[in-house]
Amino acid sequence: MAKTVIIEKTGGPEVLTISDRPVGEPGPGEIRIRHKAVGLNFIDCYQRSGLYPMQLPSGLGREAAGIVEAVGEGVTHLKVGDRAAYAAAVTGAYCEAWVMPAAQVCPLPDGISFEEGAAMMLKGMTVEYLFHRTTPLKKGDTVLFHAAAGGVGLIACQWAKSEGINLIATAGSDAKCQLALDHGADHAINYNTEDFPARVMELTGGKGVDVVMDSVGASTWEGSLASLKPLGMMVSFGSASGPVPAFTLASLATKSLKVTRPTLFTHITQHEDCQAMAKHLFDKVLSGAVTIRIDQRFPLDEVRAAHEALEARKTTGSTILTV
Repeated sequence: MAKTVIIEKTGGPEVLTISDRPVGEPGPGEIRIRHKAVGLNFIDCYQRSGLYPMQLPSGLGREAAGIVEAVGEGVTHLKVGDRAAYAAAVTGAYCEAWVMPAAQVCPLPDGISFEEGAAMMLKGMTVEYLFHRTTPLKKGDTVLFHAAAGGVGLIACQWAKSEGINLIATAGSDAKCQLALDHGADHAINYNTEDFPARVMELTGGKGVDVVMDSVGASTWEGSLASLKPLGMMVSFGSASGPVPAFTLASLATKSLKVTRPTLFTHITQHEDCQAMAKHLFDKVLSGAVTIRIDQRFPLDEVRAAHEALEARKTTGSTILTV
């Protein structure tokens, strides 16, 4: 049996319930993992609220770290007793233990703690695909990165610095802007007190940025497009403020802009790709180029409070559930 967070209907944090559930044994291609820490992400809130529909009842959570307890037939990259971490295409990580597909579970290096592993897999591999698999980026390019003081954002600030990419950060307070600067951003804009597209143009000498990476969505969409240089790439990878408004292809024509809406789960579908992305992330962390900042820890029993803090934009860095 394992303590498990379940939702039976969509809604606010109040729909999160905890019960003891049987865990069972892994089948072919599966493992059973005993969690030490679980990561929280905005996608969890999207699923809980119904913005991203799923079949109910359901567990929540796609990121965690722990110890492999059992291995199913055909699994060769993990063994019982291994330290492991994952960002998974299936939901259900908010629990003490579960049986899950092994393909996206990665051996966790000894130099990375369980808490760091739980806080970095989904967020860190998101940064990996944004910088290396979405559009060609090279040293000297300029990226506008929204919500740069969050878990993904602080990793992105450091990643950009390690690659020689200029990163202009946005955040919702002066303190959060300073946090982004402390983690490697070249400039930071408080989008609650400044006109961020105008400031971007000022910082780039009127040229605009090569790429915008935007997980905020509705409230930043128009400003993001306005911040791009001709032939620039708009990467929309989240909707924290709500879905991106409808737009016409013709609206991109003035500057011949490009738009994409990638997801991590497409990138990690193939086992080999997922493991390679994780290794790239691990190498960044082990080298010291990227550190994982965990600013909020909640016991699993306080999962509702964790969701409330995340949605109220009261968090910085990564948030985890301790198990």
